[in-house]
Amino acid sequence: MSNRIEDVVDKIVKGEVELHKIDEILDANAAMVARRLAIERLTGNGLPSIGSTIIDYYDIKNKNAENVIGATQIPLGVAGPILIDGDYAKGNFFVPLATTEGALIASVNRGMKVLRKAGPVRTKIVRDGMTRAPVFVLDSVVGAMKFIEWVNQNFEAIRNVTESTSKHGKLKKIEPLLLGNNVWLRFEFETGDAMGMNMVTIATEAACSYIEQNFEGARCVAVSGNACSDKKQSMVNELWGRGKTVVAETIISSEILKKELRTTAEKILDVNLRKNWLGGARAGTIFQYNAHFANIIAAIFIATGQDVAQVVESSTGFTWVENRGDNLYISVTLPSLEVGTVGGGTRLPTQREALSIMGVQGSGNPPGSNAKKFAEIIAAAVLAGELNLLSALSTRELGKAHKMLGRGIKT
Repeated sequence: MSNRIEDVVDKIVKGEVELHKIDEILDANAAMVARRLAIERLTGNGLPSIGSTIIDYYDIKNKNAENVIGATQIPLGVAGPILIDGDYAKGNFFVPLATTEGALIASVNRGMKVLRKAGPVRTKIVRDGMTRAPVFVLDSVVGAMKFIEWVNQNFEAIRNVTESTSKHGKLKKIEPLLLGNNVWLRFEFETGDAMGMNMVTIATEAACSYIEQNFEGARCVAVSGNACSDKKQSMVNELWGRGKTVVAETIISSEILKKELRTTAEKILDVNLRKNWLGGARAGTIFQYNAHFANIIAAIFIATGQDVAQVVESSTGFTWVENRGDNLYISVTLPSLEVGTVGGGTRLPTQREALSIMGVQGSGNPPGSNAKKFAEIIAAAVLAGELNLLSALSTRELGKAHKMLGRGIKT
């Protein structure tokens, strides 16, 4: 086998074989080795660390990545436990976070310690639905209005078409958006424990074909017309939601604030209003009235095999703080948290293990319960991160923490 791999490497270097064609010549794992060796020769750089991976390329071929040469490793830590009282997540949970940012895991961990002393974090899934919004063009606004009326009248027939493509996807509704002679149909599906983006795309494509065949003059320009909206900030996601809309909240006594965080409810309220809300408004950080949702969500996404690009909309949201008689009420609201516990990168070995730490790996019973539980855990972790950062800012400890944990400088 080694001679055969070397022959293929020689052909790649000479330009006789393209990288993606190697899978047609060698088995999956041999192809991965050949690609890496060829890149080493072509660039003059050894890649032994990239080549040191437990991933079996048979498991990811035609599923997760192409032209694979190995894997990238990112430090993985845990924070917790955090005590949650949700509809799906109940009890204490350790949360895995993959990051290269010093102080991040410590920040979340400190916040979780305080929340644990304060009592359980309450969590609620407000809504759940994955969307895809194809754009159709009609001859006029008159035709567009008739088209919308026809879609509403034929919802059941369209739903039957979409649900024939998957046993897990259930069409909940179709929201039309109109601009001139263009119509976007925002399909919203329940997708069980899968994040569901591929599921709803396949289902929506089937619906588009059915619509074009049965409504004369309607032409689907693109199955994704950006009103979904996937991997983008958008008002429609903030108002209507995409994925899971989830809230986490708690009340922390003045005694705990003073003892554990050396701060007060009034100081944290002041930072939240002037930094997150007023500063965000002045800078134009639309839908980002929070301190660092993206930090926590990106670290959890990487650890658990989520679609990392969806951090864009998943990390939009709001931190709300109130001073209640010197006790602190604090909540986070995530309108578009897009997560799953099956499919995509969740099938990879380390990602499966990370999900298992929280008891959410694989399908839930009933279907969808694991993904909802996971969303509640993420929201609680975000709350911990927000609490700690706001308190650190209120006491001017942020720089000191980053010196010690980000640069290794003792203060």
